Amino acid sequence: MKIILDTHIFLWCLGVPEKIPKDKQFELETLSNIVYVSSVSIAELMIKSSIGKLKVDYNPVEKARESGFELLDFAAEDALVLKGLPFHHKDPFDRMLIAQSLNKNIPICTDDGKFRLYDCKLI
Repeated sequence: MKIILDTHIFLWCLGVPEKIPKDKQFELETLSNIVYVSSVSIAELMIKSSIGKLKVDYNPVEKARESGFELLDFAAEDALVLKGLPFHHKDPFDRMLIAQSLNKNIPICTDDGKFRLYDCKLI
């Protein structure tokens, strides 16, 4: 199975894996699964770091690769989904992850309850 990490799950994987619920942790550790960190999450981390909202004193691309995650680019076709996406969630980064999930038909691993309001598959 392919899985897209929500940004907070990626951060938990890097720093506080004990915060990840056991069922999600099982899926992330299953060797046959491909776990992606989206370019959307990398952009979110860099923007939040640049405005002082989050301390990122490492290269998240390198950390993702070191952790065994694959990188997933946000494509123009993913962006097209945003036009019809209801505004249940206002966070633009989460909306882009949801659009990417819907367009690519890849479930998202998240702990954010607002994601349930969309038709994307969740882990």
